[in-house]
Amino acid sequence: MTATLARRERAALCDLALELGPDARTLCAGWTAKDLVIHLLVRERRPLGTAGIMVPALSGFTERASARYDRQEHDALVERLRSVGPLFALPGVDAAANTVELVVHHEDLRRGVPGWQPRLLDPADADALWAQLRRAMPLVGRKLPVPTVIRRADTGATTVGKKGPDPVTVTGDVVELILFLFGRAETRDLVFEGSDEAVAAVRAADLGV
Repeated sequence: MTATLARRERAALCDLALELGPDARTLCAGWTAKDLVIHLLVRERRPLGTAGIMVPALSGFTERASARYDRQEHDALVERLRSVGPLFALPGVDAAANTVELVVHHEDLRRGVPGWQPRLLDPADADALWAQLRRAMPLVGRKLPVPTVIRRADTGATTVGKKGPDPVTVTGDVVELILFLFGRAETRDLVFEGSDEAVAAVRAADLGV
């Protein structure tokens, strides 16, 4: 059976985290490779820590769980991350909950390395990512400051980031669009169409997820 995109991204992320080492730069401001691995472990394996990621009032649980992991060796943490945590182990849950998360964080590692180049995904993987992005758009698009339409460069398919008249249209590769909507600055070949004022607002927005 062919591994899901989530499983393949997990394996590739872990391989790269080992290759780069614990102190490698990532696109997550202030995070090293080890910090990123710890974030993923807390998200998958510590229920209260997971709640703290989403709910600021519970952030203390996340901080304490992260501190416990931080006392462990990077390589051991990476090997633990290779397997799906029990919160996501039910059939289909890993793919639904982790595909976009792992793609984004894999790119956080990849693009922290000077000279990185965009990846060309298999069309089926791009379709799977696009389907998940469309479902997540009510959450992902909530910080967009003006009406916005998101368009795939390869197929022309669109999804609404934020409803309203005279939207800005952002066109690009699916991975680049996801990274943009998750607040990553290191993107390539995105095209913004709309009024100068609206485009400037979208470009300047804090879209961090």
